[in-house]
Amino acid sequence: MVFAPGTAPLPGRPLAGLRVVEVSTFVAAPLGGMTLAQLGADVVRVDPLGGAPDHSRWPLAPSGVSLYWAGLNKAKRSFCVDLRSDEGRELVTRLITESGPGGGIVLTNSAGSWPAFEALAERRPDVIHLRIQGHHDGAPAVDYTVNAEIGFPMVTGPEGHADPVNHVLPAWDVACGLYAAIGILGAERARRTTGRGQSMTVALHDVALATAANLGFLAEAEVAGVDRPRIGNHLYGGFARDFATRDGRRVMVVALTSRHWRDLVAVAGLTEAVAALESALGADFSTEGDRFTYREALAALLGRWFADHDLAWLRDRLRGTSVLWSTYRTFAELVREQAGELRANPMMDVVEHPGIGRHLAPGSPITLRGAERRDVVRAPVLGEHNDEILRDLGLRDDEIGDLYERRIVSAPR
Repeated sequence: MVFAPGTAPLPGRPLAGLRVVEVSTFVAAPLGGMTLAQLGADVVRVDPLGGAPDHSRWPLAPSGVSLYWAGLNKAKRSFCVDLRSDEGRELVTRLITESGPGGGIVLTNSAGSWPAFEALAERRPDVIHLRIQGHHDGAPAVDYTVNAEIGFPMVTGPEGHADPVNHVLPAWDVACGLYAAIGILGAERARRTTGRGQSMTVALHDVALATAANLGFLAEAEVAGVDRPRIGNHLYGGFARDFATRDGRRVMVVALTSRHWRDLVAVAGLTEAVAALESALGADFSTEGDRFTYREALAALLGRWFADHDLAWLRDRLRGTSVLWSTYRTFAELVREQAGELRANPMMDVVEHPGIGRHLAPGSPITLRGAERRDVVRAPVLGEHNDEILRDLGLRDDEIGDLYERRIVSAPR
């Protein structure tokens, strides 16, 4: 297998030798492909001429280059081809079916009938094909519509707020992309033992529905008859919430266990006051349920302590305890205040991307023992690897030049 310069899987990468052809756009499928690429797979992202709709999606660098696209396509190769033409589709089909024993894998969220498993399987019986879709029946959906359907926006936001509140993280896209990567790895393992390929779908709605059910949200409504309320930044069924400090910062404090709770009360000097409140209420604050039931009273006690001290002082006091806590930051504050910590994280590296410049970018969050993690490979520019991919297919330079002239493939941009 031929790899692009600088993108060949490094020693210790478990997916070296695997090739995935990704025909995709937006978040879920590109994230699934990048997950595999950062573990050593040769992932070829296929885009139409001019780029897919996500190629210019916000956020943008000052130059207009999409930071979003650059972030979700690291460590891949790019093949830009006319997907509306039979000749262009034939090139992609060959890229899938003629890619050696580690290839024959396609990841797509294309809503159309191409690339279809049946047609690919006729030419390569062991092909692995995974399609991401909206609903299990093929009906369209995106993260934001799925999130509304499942119910999360109706329990998100401050207590008493009447309207839905969408969260900004496309959680179902992210989870769906990771499910897709796992599905491909499972099918590839089965192929190695049986020789058979596989056709799979992962529906965005199913991912969200499964998550809501796995976490007990649906059973709570069905079996217990509970319509979960909005509780702002409190933790449902336990004690956690945000507090303001004297110098205008805000912290999130979490006491999941009785040890966390004891340490929090002790460091705040509230042991006697909390014990008196516990006695007066007939409560047992060693239990999560009572800490949640009387959360407002407990928060009022702790809120005064946090409000009377600056963040630096609180940080010193909480250091060494079991209390789980963090400072609220904007993304800009994170980059500014934690620059040293970010650069020290072995997952992070500085990459140089055309049109963006030098910036911090992450590799895989998975740590492989003995493997170097500071090896982040930037996302390609559109069509950057056209020539080498076409040579992989056995085309001569004059044939490649003819494809450019006839606009079957486009020059890198």
